[in-house]
Amino acid sequence: MNTPLAAKNDYSATKSTDAIEVEKAEQAIDTIKNVRGAIAEVIYGQESVVEQTLITILSGGHALLVGVPGLAKTKLVETLGKVLGLSGNRIQFTPDLMPSDILGSEILDQNEEGKRSFRFVKGPVFSQLLIADEINRASPRTQSALLQSMQEYYVTLAGKHYDLPKPFHVLATQNPLEQEGTYPLPEAQLDRFLMQIDVGYPSLDAERKILFETTGNNEISVKTICEVKTLQEIQSLVRQMPVGESVVDAILKLVRSARPNLNDNKVNGHIAWGPGPRASQALMLAVRARALMEGRLAPSIDDVKALALPILQHRMALNFSARAEGISLHDVIDALVQSLDK
Repeated sequence: MNTPLAAKNDYSATKSTDAIEVEKAEQAIDTIKNVRGAIAEVIYGQESVVEQTLITILSGGHALLVGVPGLAKTKLVETLGKVLGLSGNRIQFTPDLMPSDILGSEILDQNEEGKRSFRFVKGPVFSQLLIADEINRASPRTQSALLQSMQEYYVTLAGKHYDLPKPFHVLATQNPLEQEGTYPLPEAQLDRFLMQIDVGYPSLDAERKILFETTGNNEISVKTICEVKTLQEIQSLVRQMPVGESVVDAILKLVRSARPNLNDNKVNGHIAWGPGPRASQALMLAVRARALMEGRLAPSIDDVKALALPILQHRMALNFSARAEGISLHDVIDALVQSLDK
């Protein structure tokens, strides 16, 4: 006699939980919409760059923004930090920058009794949003100082662990490697960036608006739209979103086909080395975040296609024959994306 009632109560509880999750998702969608609107008041044009950077934050990852100077890369990162309510620090990477300038160092203190002891002084990495400006202007040794922080979310110094604030994101800007005074980032560090976001020149209309808005007396103030707690709730919600088997299969097919010697097709023969499992993990998170940004509660294969380039391009390299033929990474990734339809 009690079984039907118990079953009814279980069904009601499940239905109530589902309704709560949908309500949370709807609130998150509204918050994201307001965040994008606030950013658009300061950053003109560059919609895809703003979208990909925001997807990175919602996924809990780090992003590398690549473009020539003067394209508002740093301003975008600073604006994003203020809109999301994140405490931030900025490091200007230069050739003489040392790892201790990023992580911090121990100094020798002496008290009134003459007793000496070491005290750890935290570096700028201890922030919720670290702006690594022109990261490839520093030496590879200094660049590598961020490796542990970006993956493990703590710093080890003199045998002691120091936890970083939560959430912790690195948004780095990089000048094109063709410019003078730049050093390529180590492959291990590139792999820790969830996305490489290419920042191009603004459109004619956007640049016209930039001229009028940035050369007058009125300065647009950035509003804080989202608190840190709200951001963390959205990041948790992203990880809870369901992903269909067809989307998972598309992610695995795309990433695995981007590795050399796996298949005998012509595209695969252009690749010297390809992405590891981190690329699959990055896509799994990013497609969920993109779906939520667009008001959907589950990702689609179109999300995988849209995010293939920013997630794969810094995790791959072409072989000599491909470079000799004038083939670019963009060409290879486009071909891999097209193969998802076959």
